[in-house]
Formats: sequence, structure tokens, C-alpha cells
Amino acid sequence: MFQVARNILVTGSNRGIGLGLVKELVKLNPPPGHIFATCRNPTGPESKALQNFASQHGNTHVIQLDTADLSSIKRAASDVESHLKGKGLNLLINNAARNSLAFSLENVDQEDMLLSYKINTVGPLLMVKEFLPLLKKAAKETTKGHVGGPKAVVINVTSVVGSIGQGFTSLPVDVPPLYQYRVSKAALNMVNACLAVELKKDGISSVLIHPGWVKTDMGSEQAPVTVEESSRGTVKVIAGLDSSSSGTFLDWEGNKIVW
Repeated sequence: MFQVARNILVTGSNRGIGLGLVKELVKLNPPPGHIFATCRNPTGPESKALQNFASQHGNTHVIQLDTADLSSIKRAASDVESHLKGKGLNLLINNAARNSLAFSLENVDQEDMLLSYKINTVGPLLMVKEFLPLLKKAAKETTKGHVGGPKAVVINVTSVVGSIGQGFTSLPVDVPPLYQYRVSKAALNMVNACLAVELKKDGISSVLIHPGWVKTDMGSEQAPVTVEESSRGTVKVIAGLDSSSSGTFLDWEGNKIVW
């Protein structure tokens, strides 16, 4: 079992699933030491809900982080390190992502494809690279009462539509090709498979989680799962992870998804 309630970072936290995860994580008992809730524009109107929530929870810190900008990732890593004061980062949730209106072949656009790849695939990989020293530090820490299980975990929030084997049969409605989204998430799935192999020697687990088809700006009101249901289920799945979970592809209810 993974002891979730320590030091946590969530990307894309100002709305939707990211904000839902922050609200769910803060309820953990014992409470986390630090929750770093990151977003591109912390002072903008789109982040008001997150700022209001953080102001009511002393362990929640809002940090500027644009996963498409390496210099922003590096600054955030330095900021997080200063908050942790020698401690490690136990849980990194790569949630930030984008979709677009390029649903079919006739409106596929080169720049749109590349931007989605940059944010949905390269961004999470660079996050792990820049936060790796803090993840390694957490993996080496000893925690009283914590026997077995990983001490540092990377969660890459993906989508079942990025599954080649299941992506066109898993949802209750017909979903268009969504080239840029499906392809970038399929690539993220391979990034996670590589991370699981490379990080094993450091005692760090890396797991894919599909949060469900969720009622968000990206998922639409047509989606059957609420943000609260998805976030609650995802945190429960994370808490149930052990070292053998690294490299697996799970959904928010803990079911395995085929590649």
C-alpha cells in the first residue's frame, strides 16, 4: 500500500480533475505535509476557485507551472524544493493536458498535433526529469510505520481512448478519431512504460490512470462521471498501489486497461 498523505504535486490544478484531486487529497488522514497545486496562471480569473481553496488550507500551495515551458518546470522544481526543506516529493500527479476541436482527418493540423504532443506527452516526461531528485529523495526516506510499498510514485493521468486495444470500444458512445488527443495519450502510455523500467532501480513507481469520462470542460456535460466521483476513486486507487503496480494501466476504479 502507498502512504499517500505526505508531499504531493498536481499539475493542471485550477479546474476540472486537477482541482478535484487537490480537494480530495486534502481530506486524507493524516493530512499531507504539502500539496503543491500548480497551474499556468495562478493569478488569473480561471484560478480563483483554486486560490480560494488554498487560502483555507495551510498545507496547499499554489505554484505557477506551465508544462509546455521547460524554464517554468525548472522554476517550479526549485520552488517546491525550498518548501520541502530537505524532504522529498512522494507523489507527482501529471494531470495537465489539452484537447482540441481537430476531431477528424479533414481538420487535422500540424501545429495542433505538435502542441498536444508537447503538452500531453513531453510535458509529463520533463516533469519527471526535473523533479527526479526530489522523487529519489522521497524513495530513500524512512517513514515510521510505513512498511513495504513504494515511497515515491508518479501518476500519469492518461485516457482509455489512447489504448490501441480498447480505445474505440470502451466508451458508451461513438467517439471521433481525435487524432491529436489519442496519439499524444498513446505516446504518454509508452513514456510511462519506459519510466517504470528506468525508475525501478531508484525505488520509484510510475503508473497510468484513466480518470474516467468526466463532466469537465474537456469531457462535456455528456460524460457520466462527476469530478468528485473520479477524484475520490483515483485517490483510492493511488492509496492501493504497491511496488508491483509500476507500469500498469488502470482506471479510476482500479480496473486494468489493455494497451
